Amino acid sequence: MALEKDQQASKIWLAALGKLELRIPRPSFETWLKDTTATNIAQTRLFVSVPNAFTVEYLETRLMGLIRQAVKEVAGEDFTVTFQANGSKKITGLGEPSTTPSLPSRQRQNLPVAENFKGTTFNPRYTFNSFVVGDSNELAFSALRAIEDHPGKTFNPLVIHSKAGLGKTHLLHALGSQLRAKNVKCTYTTCEDFTNQYINAIQQRKTQEFRDHYRSSEALLIDDIQFLIGKDQTQEGFFHTFNSLHLSNRQIVITSDRPIAELELLQKRISTRLSGGLVADIQPPRLETRLAILQAKSAQFNCTISPRILEFLAQKIQTNVRALEGALNKVVAWTQFRGGPLTMDAVQEIIPDSMAEPSTKKLTASAILQAVSKHYDVSPDSIKGRSRQKNISLSRQVTMYFLRQETDLSLTTIGKILGDRDHTTVSHGCQRVATLMRQDRNLDDNIRAIRGELQRWD
Repeated sequence: MALEKDQQASKIWLAALGKLELRIPRPSFETWLKDTTATNIAQTRLFVSVPNAFTVEYLETRLMGLIRQAVKEVAGEDFTVTFQANGSKKITGLGEPSTTPSLPSRQRQNLPVAENFKGTTFNPRYTFNSFVVGDSNELAFSALRAIEDHPGKTFNPLVIHSKAGLGKTHLLHALGSQLRAKNVKCTYTTCEDFTNQYINAIQQRKTQEFRDHYRSSEALLIDDIQFLIGKDQTQEGFFHTFNSLHLSNRQIVITSDRPIAELELLQKRISTRLSGGLVADIQPPRLETRLAILQAKSAQFNCTISPRILEFLAQKIQTNVRALEGALNKVVAWTQFRGGPLTMDAVQEIIPDSMAEPSTKKLTASAILQAVSKHYDVSPDSIKGRSRQKNISLSRQVTMYFLRQETDLSLTTIGKILGDRDHTTVSHGCQRVATLMRQDRNLDDNIRAIRGELQRWD
């Protein structure tokens, strides 16, 4: 019974978080709600674990109304939400976050196709004026401003790629708002929503409605194209939509979390068309740009923070603008709650070392395949092949294990990379390696050696 209540609490809270993520600014969500976990439910009281007492104070004072409303919408009744500073805990038994769609996505899958085609409401905070331009993002910014003046006639298609948290979505919303203000029919969607809508259209026999919606756009903005990887049927729909718009000189802007060359299993005819336009990357901002971002954001809060503290934050968080904004949110909240002068000692306590993000390079499937191939002296073609020789079979399962552990690829995508294997085969291979590592010291040593090689590649 206790386990059932724990799971019920977790499901309610996950669903409520899905709603809250859409209703409050992303930096605020990631700062105050991302690391929270429901622990128990008792009658009409929901207990939620948060990292520290400071977070408890902020959530109860600033966000409780929104939180209770979201919980009520999900649970169907009014709950009292009690926050406890017990540290962050992972929710288990509810599926893997890397492969299971968020609850809002599952809800969208059950909507009529027409409901998914309502016009996008662009975030009014995401404007070109509020975007801080530096050497790391100047090309992408300038290209979008040029598109704003002449959609479909310059830089078409435009592909912007960067790691998460560097402003891709901000720029898409800024462009969408400007185009719509000029009466340009602009459609914005995430690749996940595009996929859900396409599947719904097929199931409900409304593919013509789907085509009409997207192909009547004068500008199509698609966020996170990497989610097309491994979805062959959706890629087919995207290809024809892309072709129709491009041949009609309609503007297409696409974002990705990696370069086009690393979009493995994206159909060649799609990747070549994306490469045919302008490809602009956004790099982590330099110190001067990070300081400018913090100064601009602190001005929006109407809060005076000393240059020394802003420089400390800029030095502390170097690779992610979203994390930088989250750190500033915490500092501003501290000044509002506690009052008095904000000291460096207080800031160092508010912003722990764990918030600093080391710069890391994303491992690719080909790099992992090469590392395992080199370690076991087995060719990549053999690993992808059908041989059941013990050494080859083991190296294949180790490759599956690393692809699952070190990338965000789905089981289906990993199976396609390794010779069109079924996702259940991949799942079995990963589980077998994880089990054998606890029993076989030699295999554990081999895994460590390969991981060390991948870290040197990184």
